[in-house]
Amino acid sequence: MTIKAIRMFDGGFMNQQFAFGGESKEGTDEQIIYRSSLQNFLIDTGDEVILIDTGFQNDMKAPEKKLGAPLYMGEKIADYMDAFAAAGYKPEQVTKILVTHKHPDHTAALQYFPNAKVFIGPEDADAMKLEGENIVRAQYGEAYKNFPNAQQVIPGIWFIEAKGHTKGNSIIIVECDGLYYMFHGDVTYCDAALKANKLSIVFEDKDAARETLDRVRQFIKENPTVYLSTHCPEGYENLEMKRVMKL
Repeated sequence: MTIKAIRMFDGGFMNQQFAFGGESKEGTDEQIIYRSSLQNFLIDTGDEVILIDTGFQNDMKAPEKKLGAPLYMGEKIADYMDAFAAAGYKPEQVTKILVTHKHPDHTAALQYFPNAKVFIGPEDADAMKLEGENIVRAQYGEAYKNFPNAQQVIPGIWFIEAKGHTKGNSIIIVECDGLYYMFHGDVTYCDAALKANKLSIVFEDKDAARETLDRVRQFIKENPTVYLSTHCPEGYENLEMKRVMKL
């Protein structure tokens, strides 16, 4: 099994108030800055090519850099489809897309993959008005480790209910060579927030987001986990080094 990062933006920043201030901004400092980027991921099992999220649609205009902004994704490296092609694949090879949540930096390129089954939390599928035989609303029929609601997509790849950031939010965990690769979408926006046990300011259900973060942290404490973030460079760095998160 091979896991690759599909990188779109890098060299950005986010402030601590944005990354840590979801439950309380008290004690946060907007002048403390963390690195930001944007990447999604690809899994090649040997039999299937599976995407974890997709980026923005082609030719999306990059947001302007504004000093003092709470979040700046960074300079554009490539459109999602150009980065995907650079990884050595063609759209028709993709068999499944596992969507962490509905936001466009995770879903806007779904349209480019004609043969892919799209797995997504039912609430987010409804919010996006996704229809068709290729749309698979998650069926969370069993527990996985400390997560009570999960679905095994194929052996070793789990699609897990993780509400909070959105009402249909999910995470994906891949078991490979004794490690657990956690693709968490936006449960946190930077690894520093995970370590500090802080929610970002972006969520649809704060109580559910807190429960999800608690379960994520418990899982990481109990299992050797490579934490693969979407919005900070540690996402691709952790993957490159197979760096196990320590809490």
